[in-house]
Amino acid sequence: MSKSLIDLLAILDLEPLEVNLFRGNSPKTSWQRVFGGQVIGQAMVAACRTVEGRLPHSIHCYFILPGDPQIPIIYQVERLRDGKSYTTRRVTAIQHGNAIFSIMVSFHAEEQGAFDHQDKMPDVPPPEKLTAEEVSKQEMFREMPDFIRRYYESDRPIELRPVELGRYFGQKIDDGRIHVWIRTAAKLPDDPALHLCALAYASDFSLLDAIMARYGRTLFDKRMMPASLDHAMWFHRPFRADEWLLYAQDSPSAQGGRGLTRGLIFKVDGTLVASVAQEGSVRQRRQS
Repeated sequence: MSKSLIDLLAILDLEPLEVNLFRGNSPKTSWQRVFGGQVIGQAMVAACRTVEGRLPHSIHCYFILPGDPQIPIIYQVERLRDGKSYTTRRVTAIQHGNAIFSIMVSFHAEEQGAFDHQDKMPDVPPPEKLTAEEVSKQEMFREMPDFIRRYYESDRPIELRPVELGRYFGQKIDDGRIHVWIRTAAKLPDDPALHLCALAYASDFSLLDAIMARYGRTLFDKRMMPASLDHAMWFHRPFRADEWLLYAQDSPSAQGGRGLTRGLIFKVDGTLVASVAQEGSVRQRRQS
């Protein structure tokens, strides 16, 4: 079992404190605030702990205040509805007595529907063509900057293999459509709810990049102050988060210091498993 798997499972393994009350911890990193995907994933775990026999089909959440990674986060679950087909939970993440994050999680009892269709997966290189070794063979990537190398570090909870690497060198992508292969860094247990929570955790990685790509900028740009404001996700079909998934992203609009991004997540065989939408703050730092 690798360190990466232990870290991810530790992040998503909440401590029960009381009925409807849980505590989560942050990994020891140099980050000054809690990663948004962490609170999404942990809050989903809290909601799932209060529901039996059903899996989440959608989440809608708001980031209210930056999280402090040095102290635990308390998750309070409200049981809003237990219906015949749908179950609804609201979870509030609390630090220092204040709500820092809020999520609504809807669960659906499995059923057969009259309609079944999906968008087609984009045609992009497979993940095995985007390893660090393969990428380094390309002329422009012989001297790969450190911030790109971070995508290939083995101790991350999530493996990321970006398709359009040229954008890290200032290449503009006019329509803002970018693609990233993602998966957990190691095998996960056979628990469908855990795979949903793991994908929710991963879904906040790189999503605001679709805004930056239109301008040949990246989230590593020290002139930018990116932050997630709200996040919505819909789960369509079964998947494993420890197998490669293509995260196809775009940004239809940006204005007033905010930008909207969207994502479709596909299995390698082209099955659409989830959709994502997020608005983020993309303000530039003020020059002193």
